Amino acid sequence: TLVLLHEGLGCAGLWRDFPKRLLEATGFGVFAYSRAGYGRSDPASLPRPLDYMTQEAVDVLPLVLDTIGLAKGILIGHSDGATIAAIHAGEVQDPRVEGIVLMAPHFFTENKALSAINEAKLAYEKNDLKHRLAKYHQDPDNAFYGWNDSWLHPDFRQWNVSSVLESVQVPVLAIQGLQDQYGTMAQIDIIEEKCASRVTKLQLDNCHHSPFLDCPSEVVTNIADFCASIIHSPVTRA
Repeated sequence: TLVLLHEGLGCAGLWRDFPKRLLEATGFGVFAYSRAGYGRSDPASLPRPLDYMTQEAVDVLPLVLDTIGLAKGILIGHSDGATIAAIHAGEVQDPRVEGIVLMAPHFFTENKALSAINEAKLAYEKNDLKHRLAKYHQDPDNAFYGWNDSWLHPDFRQWNVSSVLESVQVPVLAIQGLQDQYGTMAQIDIIEEKCASRVTKLQLDNCHHSPFLDCPSEVVTNIADFCASIIHSPVTRA
């Protein structure tokens, strides 16, 4: 089963047709859910703690995987969801998880990201971003400020979870758009630097923060190849 972990303003519905494409390309089951505060899920308590991604990875995601009865799976995360997938693989080391796909992940704070998040706040409060998010989130304020306030907190400039990568023992597919407004290839390079497991990198031109929307064919093809490689070369852990 491919388990989809959405971005900081995402939800199950905002994957669009990506789950269907994955199912058709891999033949695997695909499971997507909205974390607390997103989509039609219950609201989250605000403000979120600055280690909210670690809490999701270590405390919440294992319960989700237990609830759906996961036998074997691959985590596919986007943005915050990619960070959650990596932390889960490194800290929990769930034997059911045989690989992780990380699209536009964050492991440390970059000035570029903070600038874009500041712009998102202006778009939410002054333009139509709130209206657009309200189509997908029953409480858009809870979704937006839970994410935005955490990232713009002064202490978040020191946030860094890259050390967790040293404990990742499963194969990694790392995907980054070269025009991503929220991050650079430095986020991908550190995966290759710190992970002892096999890392495959995919960098995409003419691609912003959502590779699965901007370059869907390339992303789905590479994920399908990654899944096939895991089937043919089962994961061995230390």
